[in-house]
Amino acid sequence: MVLLIAVAAVRLSSRSGLPSLLVYLGIGVLLGQDAVGVQFSDIALTRTLGYAALVVILTEGGLSTKWRDIRPAMPAAAVLSTVGVAVSVAVTAVAAHYLVGLAWQPALLMGAVVSSTDAAAVFSVLRRVPLPKRLTGVLEAESGFNDAPVVILVVTFSSAHVQPGHWYVLLGEIAFELAIGLVVGLAVGRLGAVGLGRVALPASGLYPIAVMALCVLAYAGGALAHGSGFLAVYITALILGNAKLPHRPAVRGFADGLAWVSQIGLFVLLGLLVTPHDLVDDFWPAIIIGLVLTVVSRPLSVLVSMLPFDQRWRDQALLSWAGLRGAVPIVLATIPRVSQVEGSTRIFNVVFVLVVVFTLVQGPTLPWLASRLRLADGEEPTDLDIESAPLERLRGHLLSVAIPRHSKMHGVEVAELRLPAGAAVTLVVRNGESFVPLPTTILRRGDELLVVTTDRVRDATERRLLAVGRGGKLAGWLHSSGEAAESLRNRWRGRSRA
Repeated sequence: MVLLIAVAAVRLSSRSGLPSLLVYLGIGVLLGQDAVGVQFSDIALTRTLGYAALVVILTEGGLSTKWRDIRPAMPAAAVLSTVGVAVSVAVTAVAAHYLVGLAWQPALLMGAVVSSTDAAAVFSVLRRVPLPKRLTGVLEAESGFNDAPVVILVVTFSSAHVQPGHWYVLLGEIAFELAIGLVVGLAVGRLGAVGLGRVALPASGLYPIAVMALCVLAYAGGALAHGSGFLAVYITALILGNAKLPHRPAVRGFADGLAWVSQIGLFVLLGLLVTPHDLVDDFWPAIIIGLVLTVVSRPLSVLVSMLPFDQRWRDQALLSWAGLRGAVPIVLATIPRVSQVEGSTRIFNVVFVLVVVFTLVQGPTLPWLASRLRLADGEEPTDLDIESAPLERLRGHLLSVAIPRHSKMHGVEVAELRLPAGAAVTLVVRNGESFVPLPTTILRRGDELLVVTTDRVRDATERRLLAVGRGGKLAGWLHSSGEAAESLRNRWRGRSRA
């Protein structure tokens, strides 16, 4: 019943602009002891299930992230998820100590808990806001990377009192754990991509299960090696999501469904855990810390982190406002409660109120801000959705190609695709009807194509289809080949000077 109500609520939240996580939290609160009366107070179980849900959410985020989009943004995202987090933790901790009256250990915990952007919230909002790829790349990579250092900080602050002279030890531990997580993620991702790319499984439904198992394996391997499991799982998912795996849309669809279930279950569980009448006393402290975080800490961390990259002020303004919080801070707030840190219950309540209030403010206003800053960019060509099914006995592949809106394959004739020898378009599905295309058949947005290709030219066929989707019929001559285009421009300039 909870799942059905939550699924129906997604439709309501998408129409109203209300973030769906607030609806799920509301369901949990209504089911709790102040309303329906369900009793739940197991903090340790919540933390464990929260970690499991974050693994699934990060897996879905990594699988749906295009390496081509985030590669230019990797240096900026890496600085923002490390140096930016440090700046945010320091500023928020000072505010929590002097403005709210928390002792230094709870203040540092508060700063660390709320300094991580939430992957689920960022990914869901970016799907609704058509931003330039230079910004979506930074936000996606940052939300995937910054969980790792923040978890390390929260665990460290919860387990012991960190002495001022030992900060270099803490920084060394963070760097060491991140390095282990990175190595484990790269190893599992590369090996998994090679294995799944070469082995033809007997059923298409086994590929999503194998990919999910590899991502969980990466998390477990990173954690057992005393590294960052969250970084390992995101790196593995990023590699697998950009590899030439069979049935990629099916894999992403399976991960998307699991991520929705994880989000629903996690937020309902967190809503159950909270006692609404206990939040009243912590409402204004949450507002104060949230204002400092949103208006001071996040913009300052973006400003400091972007200094080496010469980002425009409009980009920095949007990056500052897009630092969305969601399940991650609330899950992290359970760690000091499990460790029985003094004041941890108040930290949890403050974080809960902060997430609800500021998600309600930031989420719906982000599209408006992007429009005001003239950063909305909805007309970029959309990549084709290509699914590959291996035909092992025939030594070939069957590619299923969907032509999305804004794709430049719209209006291209089949013959103008200029596929490599050994590949052919065998069927077109349009408006629910299928037909065998002629060389002069004009492709339209919304069409689905079946392309048969031999093993030898499969990769070249995919590259050609993607190039036409981005550059139209002249792809590979003017649009897709930067060197060719630059060469032609140089020739034209030379003739103009002559």
